[in-house]
Amino acid sequence: MEAGKKYGLIPRIHADEIDPIGGSQLAGEIGAVSAEHLIVCPSEGIASLAKGGVIACLLPATSFYLGAAFAPARQMVEAGVTVAVATDFNPGSSPNLSLQLAMNIACLKYRLTPEEVLTAVTLNAAAACGRADKIGTVEVGKQADLVVWDAPNLDYIFYRYGNNLVNTVVKKGVVVVK
Repeated sequence: MEAGKKYGLIPRIHADEIDPIGGSQLAGEIGAVSAEHLIVCPSEGIASLAKGGVIACLLPATSFYLGAAFAPARQMVEAGVTVAVATDFNPGSSPNLSLQLAMNIACLKYRLTPEEVLTAVTLNAAAACGRADKIGTVEVGKQADLVVWDAPNLDYIFYRYGNNLVNTVVKKGVVVVK
């Protein structure tokens, strides 16, 4: 880890996905940029993540598919932990291609607000990848990656779980799906 830091590499930890094995605590202690695959995170881990400024990368669709516990996202947010949400698309534990479904599950099972979930899949996810200066928000000078939903407001997107409400996708300023 120290050798990597000397060359500008920032540690990331795949931590506490199935069992609480101390990865979340370690992530905070070493100042990792993110703790990935967090599902089972004890209170000591939450405190360590908050203290270390570590982004907790959560996978609601994985918990849903495996019938596993859901990460304590609400407690993380209340403790000051930055939370990112992803699909974890893979054939073994999360064969889900829909980020919107992962967002819906995060809102329902993590008890996060629609605004918190939208931030988790945009700005916070970009920060976990070290790219928040280039993507993750709609700002002058950032890459224009946008999704336009067919919904009257943000709350509707989470109310209509399991429905694909995407109307238009813009990637690098170019409409790629209409």
